Amino acid sequence: MNVDVAILYSIVSFFYVISPGPAVFLALANGMSADMRAVLLSSLGNIVGLLFLSTISIIGLGSLILTSAKLFLLVKIIGAAYLIYLGLKQFKSSQVLINSDLKIVSTEKRTHPSYFFEGFFLASTNPKPILFFIAIFPQFLKIELSLVPQFLIMTSIFMVISFLLLFSYGYAAKSAKTLFSNKIGMKWFHRITGGLFVGMGIGLLQLKNTQS
Repeated sequence: MNVDVAILYSIVSFFYVISPGPAVFLALANGMSADMRAVLLSSLGNIVGLLFLSTISIIGLGSLILTSAKLFLLVKIIGAAYLIYLGLKQFKSSQVLINSDLKIVSTEKRTHPSYFFEGFFLASTNPKPILFFIAIFPQFLKIELSLVPQFLIMTSIFMVISFLLLFSYGYAAKSAKTLFSNKIGMKWFHRITGGLFVGMGIGLLQLKNTQS
């Protein structure tokens, strides 16, 4: 892959990742309600999930999922159910405790590894990245060259961009926490993000199999 192609692919990947989606809203929610280590682990989990999806796409399983109506439906249902579950968790988390020095204390006790697995499961159960990899990868691959190095380069670029943007979203949310450092502000933040997750889950069920 030459430099010009890599730059073009990076631009396409950047605009795909930066657009609001489940991973972005999860980063925002973690930035508001947890610490930056949680944001870091969640972002790492997300890009590992993307690596998993890009791998199955490049070896053909992605195409199999897209051409099999039953498999595609199963992936959609699992992904949508998890998004709705996250949304309901956000609604539940709208009840937060705020102490006298305005530090937000969540009523939910979580271990840091749970943030990693949450990010991983969110990414790996979303069929939209499979659609992206199946549609975009062939546009930048040079068939006459070895495919594995090209796959590794494109996947690495996508993972780096995803991690940096998700971490930035989480940091921005963490920095803006003082704007929500009251019960009403935090309650509405969780309600809005909860509604967005539920809405994206319902929207995911409407996702069509482009190969059918």
